[in-house]
Amino acid sequence: MLMWGSEVLFMKNVFLQDKVYHMSKPLILVTNDDGITAPGLRMLIRLMKDLGEVVVVAPDSPQSGMGHAITLDSTLYSKKVIIDPEHGAPEEYSCSGTPADCVKLALQELLPRRPDLCVSGINHGSNASINVIYSGTMSAAIEAGIEGIPAIGFSLCDYSWRADFAPSRAAVRQIASEALKNGIPPGVVLNVNIPKTDGDPPRGVRVCRQARANWKERFDKRTNPNGREYYWLTGEFELLDKGEDTDEWALSHGDVSVVPTQFDLTAHHAIQDLNNWRLND
Repeated sequence: MLMWGSEVLFMKNVFLQDKVYHMSKPLILVTNDDGITAPGLRMLIRLMKDLGEVVVVAPDSPQSGMGHAITLDSTLYSKKVIIDPEHGAPEEYSCSGTPADCVKLALQELLPRRPDLCVSGINHGSNASINVIYSGTMSAAIEAGIEGIPAIGFSLCDYSWRADFAPSRAAVRQIASEALKNGIPPGVVLNVNIPKTDGDPPRGVRVCRQARANWKERFDKRTNPNGREYYWLTGEFELLDKGEDTDEWALSHGDVSVVPTQFDLTAHHAIQDLNNWRLND
């Protein structure tokens, strides 16, 4: 009887230790804008599994350039899926909405507890400079940041679906690890861009500012066989910044760029000037 009681006590201790171990592992929410089957997302899942417990909530179809759009006038659907039984996360959910929708749904309905970190990406294509404004990848991270969750958006400067993400692995893992260890300042979300290389790792990691740039856009006007006119948006990226402390400079020199961004859009420097306007006369 004493032996039986000892065994029960031993098994109870093992169970409690195992429960504490799993509870101590950070919970990481992984999302993106290229869709749940995108190679960049699959790589990010594998990297984050080394750092904590991973839950994936990502769009069921590509949502690039969606910005911070959310679904208001139609229903959202989500289902648990298995994409990669060997390397995927234990829990993965596809969502019919936008990247921001995915984060909202994850936080309110799908996650077992509040995540310790949200990572979005790895995007197929640059989100440096002015691209951050249009980015669904970064909007997902920003949505998490609004909720007070440390968040990072990762992008590789290669638009190909067959892009080589292997050289970016060490930098992605290191940045996420440091974010878990040190935290990210409140109100700040990290925009991380990784240069395209020929198989070599990036030269280093540089914390920098967003470069000033624009897209010189134009529309390619065409006519379909039924005589209806339609348009393709095209254009060229125009860098307007010669500074050597920018994300574009870092990327062009083989460095990973890390830009701390904020969702408080107040132009604080302009408040004093505007207070000199005669607005109440």
